[in-house]
Amino acid sequence: MITYVKGLLTEINDQSIVVEVQGLGYEIICGNPYEFQHEENGEVHVHTYQHVREDAIQLYGFKHPKQKTLFMKLISVSGIGPKSGIAIIGTVDVQGFVAAVEQEDEKYLTQFPGVGKKTARQIILDLKGTLEDIAYVESSDEIPIIGLHATTDEKKHLQDAIEALSALGYSDTEISAVTPTLQQDDQGETDELIRKALRLLAKH
Repeated sequence: MITYVKGLLTEINDQSIVVEVQGLGYEIICGNPYEFQHEENGEVHVHTYQHVREDAIQLYGFKHPKQKTLFMKLISVSGIGPKSGIAIIGTVDVQGFVAAVEQEDEKYLTQFPGVGKKTARQIILDLKGTLEDIAYVESSDEIPIIGLHATTDEKKHLQDAIEALSALGYSDTEISAVTPTLQQDDQGETDELIRKALRLLAKH
């Protein structure tokens, strides 16, 4: 099992990154490859999960250990495979996700790619009470989050802004690239978040 890859980040694609280690290039599938954009052409440490199938061996990568822990919890749920799990990780607010599971908030869970009502219910049944180890983020530079203490209005403004960006034609990958910054900043009204997101997207 390949637990992590440490080497030169040579390439960032829409769904993966390439890390060169001693002359070998490892393609690593990520939920949001652009999390690593500030480390391009430099050394990077990627936490990985190795998935073995009959026809392929794939590496899934994570910037933060808690993302990997949550991913492994997710793929233990019936109906969620690595492809769905990594898509969720690419847009997830870790603490918000944990809170939704504990509060049995199916509506929140169904906003993620590939998660319908049946799968949301299965996530709650399988994971409720098992996520305590990832519910708390120790440092502010670990994972940008809205957090358990964000108000309903703050979450709604962010979600409305994300939906507006999608309606404007931006891809899920582009939106995922700027969402952590929007989460990290003080929450504003929907139109303010949209303007901020458009400024960030213009730089990519």
